[in-house]
Amino acid sequence: MADDDLADDLFDDDEEDDFDADQEEVADPPPPLAGPTRCGFVALLGAPNAGKSTLTNALVGTKVSIVSHKVQTTRAIVRGIALDGAAQIVLVDTPGIFAPKRRLERAMVSSAWTHAGDADVIALLVDAKRGMDEDIEALLAPLAEIRKPRALILTKIDLIRRDTLLALAAQLNERLPFDRVFMISALTGDGVDDVRRWFAETVPLGPWLYPEDQVSDAPMRMLAAEITREKMFLRLHDELPYRSTVETESWKELRNGSVRIEQTIYVERESQRKIVLGKGGSTIKTISSEARAEISQIIEQPVHLFLFVKVRESWADDPERYREMGLEFPKGG
Repeated sequence: MADDDLADDLFDDDEEDDFDADQEEVADPPPPLAGPTRCGFVALLGAPNAGKSTLTNALVGTKVSIVSHKVQTTRAIVRGIALDGAAQIVLVDTPGIFAPKRRLERAMVSSAWTHAGDADVIALLVDAKRGMDEDIEALLAPLAEIRKPRALILTKIDLIRRDTLLALAAQLNERLPFDRVFMISALTGDGVDDVRRWFAETVPLGPWLYPEDQVSDAPMRMLAAEITREKMFLRLHDELPYRSTVETESWKELRNGSVRIEQTIYVERESQRKIVLGKGGSTIKTISSEARAEISQIIEQPVHLFLFVKVRESWADDPERYREMGLEFPKGG
């Protein structure tokens, strides 16, 4: 079958995938926070690829936000819900803040600052390997105008000398005073419990906003689409254009307890569609298999995932797409 004929075909992969259960042991967490209930919103801010999504997932204890080495992968505002004893922490994983050029990028950056202003607590994440750069410089002045408790979180500290980390923390604190400074590796869990506890102690007193077993306020359909989009980024790296998206078109619970999901991957040009499909459909089959396995693990049900690839020119200029991502459509080009 030719690649051009594959766009309207379905790809369903029911083969079992292996999951890597090996995890590095971390210190026991502190005892749960006692006392009256607390609940509040914590905005995680930073430059693209600072580790916000990885930290969100680590704090929540499960996947709620897309993680990729490709920058600017978080588009919608993802709220993960973490618990620490009597405290419920609503984590706002914002898109990375950068100098926007396109309409979609402007919407993402505007949304990040809006949610920062509305949050109860602010956390600035800085990639310790990158240190102070122009992206961080651009964040400091606007952050100074937000009068909320704020923490500095240095991420990806695994291979950085301690004296280098201390010097970077001092440099940032001199530019903008922070209430607390944390040094973490979200991948290994080092320092994550300390961050969770400070958030729990800092959010205001008040009743919980969500049920105890809820980990995100994003609909499962949206999270499933984000997982597939993540697998595309990981598989295709720089080959995949930034201006591509995934939508969950159908979610059907079957009598045997499994779930049938149909998703459409939208790209802007025919050449991009061929990249996503791969030779003989090999690429899309791999994406389907990896996404299906992770969605199944999260919802704890067997999943039948069917993927379409379609061309939709200028989808990034369609106001409806912005509403679906929880973004405000910016005016102008």
